[in-house]
Amino acid sequence: MLYDVIMSGFGGQGVLLIGDLLAYVAMQEGKQVTWMPSYGVEMRGGAANCTVVISDKKVGAPLSEAPAALVAMSNPGLLKFQDRLQPGGLLVVNSSLADLQQVERSDVDLLGIPANEIAAREMGDQKNANMIVLGAFIAKSKAVSFTETLDSLSGFLPSGRQQLAGAIAEALERGKLYVEEGC
Repeated sequence: MLYDVIMSGFGGQGVLLIGDLLAYVAMQEGKQVTWMPSYGVEMRGGAANCTVVISDKKVGAPLSEAPAALVAMSNPGLLKFQDRLQPGGLLVVNSSLADLQQVERSDVDLLGIPANEIAAREMGDQKNANMIVLGAFIAKSKAVSFTETLDSLSGFLPSGRQQLAGAIAEALERGKLYVEEGC
């Protein structure tokens, strides 16, 4: 089994965080993992992306030319990486900040999710949009166990951030529910 995903967006959206959490969960499941972040010099607003490669065997390279999945949290991220997605791959788009009309691929499994709207309306904070998207991605891709993701939060979060575990779990569950409801 080899599963690779590019997660893209801009600084401040938590793109690197969701990639890091995905990699952490895969390690908790005993898989071989690489996580390769890439970001501009700007703290917020600049391009940010990461590649996560998950495998049952030793990972030969931390990057992917044709990933199985792309998570696009912004329109620039969508436009930059959609051509690299392998045919039949999973394309998860935060339709709050990326225009689904810009998707040029008819040969992929497209999941548009208005994560910012869901986060603001149902959780009162748009900062949860990244975790909503991650929950939807995990539910759709099955790249890692959703249960293991929830169980791994306390080990993943630093001691000063443990109070966020409940909100993160709620956001992950909301993304999963979006997929299960077929929205």
